[in-house]
Amino acid sequence: MCGGKQEEEENPDTKYGKPAEFDPSFNGPIKKRGCTDIICCILFIIVILGYLAVGAVAWLYGDPRHVLYPKNSTGWFCGIGANKDRPYLFYFDILKCATSVNVIATALNGIQCPTTQVCVERCPSEFGAALYFPGMQPSAVFKQELCVPSIDLDNPGMGVPEILDKELCPAFYVPSAPVLGRCLPDFKQLENIPPSFSNIPGLPASVNDTISIIRNGTGDLVNGFNAKEIGVRIFEDFASSWPWILICLLIAMVVSLLFLLLLRFTAPVMVWVLIFGVLAAGAYGIWHCYWEYDNFKNLSASINDIGFTTNFSVYLEVQETWLAILIIISVVEAILLLTLIFLRTRILIAIALIQEASKTISYMMSALAFPLITFVLLLVCVAYWGTTALYLATSGDPVYKVVALNSTMSSCQGINGTVTCDPQNFSADAYPNCPSASCIFIKYNDEGLLQRSLFNLQIFNAIAFLWCANFVIALGQCTLAGAFASYYWAFRKPQDIPMFPVCAAFLRTLRYHVGSLAFGALILTLVQIVRVILEYIDHKTKSSQNAVARFIMCCLKCCFWCLEKFVKFLNRNAYIMIAIYGKNFCVSAKKAFMLLLRNAIRVVVLDKVTDLLLFFGKLLVVGGVGVLSFFFFSGRIHLPDSNFSSESLNYYWMPIIVVVIGSYLIAHAFFSVYSMCVDTLFLCFLEDLERNDGSQQKPYLMSKSLRKILNKSNESPKQRKRNN
Repeated sequence: MCGGKQEEEENPDTKYGKPAEFDPSFNGPIKKRGCTDIICCILFIIVILGYLAVGAVAWLYGDPRHVLYPKNSTGWFCGIGANKDRPYLFYFDILKCATSVNVIATALNGIQCPTTQVCVERCPSEFGAALYFPGMQPSAVFKQELCVPSIDLDNPGMGVPEILDKELCPAFYVPSAPVLGRCLPDFKQLENIPPSFSNIPGLPASVNDTISIIRNGTGDLVNGFNAKEIGVRIFEDFASSWPWILICLLIAMVVSLLFLLLLRFTAPVMVWVLIFGVLAAGAYGIWHCYWEYDNFKNLSASINDIGFTTNFSVYLEVQETWLAILIIISVVEAILLLTLIFLRTRILIAIALIQEASKTISYMMSALAFPLITFVLLLVCVAYWGTTALYLATSGDPVYKVVALNSTMSSCQGINGTVTCDPQNFSADAYPNCPSASCIFIKYNDEGLLQRSLFNLQIFNAIAFLWCANFVIALGQCTLAGAFASYYWAFRKPQDIPMFPVCAAFLRTLRYHVGSLAFGALILTLVQIVRVILEYIDHKTKSSQNAVARFIMCCLKCCFWCLEKFVKFLNRNAYIMIAIYGKNFCVSAKKAFMLLLRNAIRVVVLDKVTDLLLFFGKLLVVGGVGVLSFFFFSGRIHLPDSNFSSESLNYYWMPIIVVVIGSYLIAHAFFSVYSMCVDTLFLCFLEDLERNDGSQQKPYLMSKSLRKILNKSNESPKQRKRNN
């Protein structure tokens, strides 16, 4: 048995390709190499240039002010330009925004409704109504700051009824609060509405009915904007707590770094504690299930007594359920025990590789800072994609048309929504038969070449973003693989490690392998595009799907999810081979895949042990920092001489969520470097076993601990025979 096991270790399964042969000139990542996958490199560069061109066109024709600032009825933005001192938008009759069929509500321009809108310095804080008697001056009825700027109430040239008909001043207003630059009703003060509102045309005679119609007519509108206002309040919380958030994230960074460095000394203990912890949990599960089974058996509680029921909690009160669970846990526990017994050597190899990874990182600490470069590049990709999408969405010229504010007048029917206009030069005097005519935004122009191509440009924007993001991740993986491989293949460590290995690997990757990385990123992007399309189809057809269609859609989504995971796994190992040998993507992917198939059991054991250990590390970092941030931001921990107070936060849980998410991202960044190091050393270790035999001509380059586990040495056969 021992002889068969040693033969298995020395002779991996050769039906999955030819094992690597000894090469006396090989001493790590090959220096002399050429450019790979040039065609894909050229295609990627063309796409990047096209992406830049799309961004330039969007920047030239887009206007993001439509998103950032509200506009009044004349098309001017509030808060900038001529309205710099008037940042808020006031609606004369906000009920028309919610009840009229002419409401135009989009994500880009907010709300455009058939009522006059003006920019004001501040939102009204009290109730007001245009109550007048014949001969009363407009200046005594209206407030100048709430009327259109073109009218002078001291010398209007018209009476109050005509001003109301043309909507030059509001017929009424209620206490309002600014929400994202718009004056929306303050529901808390509506209970104090004065009785005079019962005399306003268009409102009910009952004050209670008036309150009800304002609430019902503007409730969804106010709630929608209040949802956006939450974002503003959250931003205020970030503005006051960001130094402490950064301190918490710094703590997460330090804890992650210490955990990785301590793995060099504590990896065996932690791995075995985790393994025996899982076995102990399984043993407790077996005992508990047997205890429950025995209790219900003594009570003669059988499934035959209850039959079939939709109340699944009842099944936990019968002996057959606990017997079935007992059998399942026992089988799983037996499989784990047998796996531990027969694969203990491979578990020891995994532990040794994890320790070696910690040792490798300690010799090149700059590798831990490289994810920062990847993060910055990804941030650039996301920012460019978002900015381009925003500018593309606002690249059309706004189209305004004449809309009758009082659409019930028969004289207004012919022009309602059919005549284009310029809001900045519009005059209602041009339509004497329709005094309530106004120039209202309808849509963005979609008749030009650019506007007709907006959908295709947005699709290109999304695809190019995915390709660029996957390329950036591939660049980071290939760079780290090249640096870690240079450590493994150094005969004397750390003397033979090249100077600045991370920088050298980064420059080498950019110089020769942009095409190969783009190739792998393109394959992954195509799979992700299919997944996005499936999600879109599922979202659009969910209401009309039957059981068969839902099953097929679920199967397709599951299959492509698995395919994406497999492509990521294959790409990752292909990039390691590219970093070492400098071959193209297809050759490297095939070589890595065949090498892994020849050592499939080792791959599974190493992958699961490493995943378990890194999951425990992430849980430790995120959980510890999250608990600390909870006690601090909730006010349970007070720091002396600190100006920060939890009472100043609108939502104290938001900084906690940011810290938890940020801690996870930081831990993931550090542990991804560690995981890449383990994977690289593992492939190098497998190649080392195939290339070398421990003789003086072909010595192993693995660490002493790995040689000890495999019962191998670098002594020559004569020396080994003499020692024996």
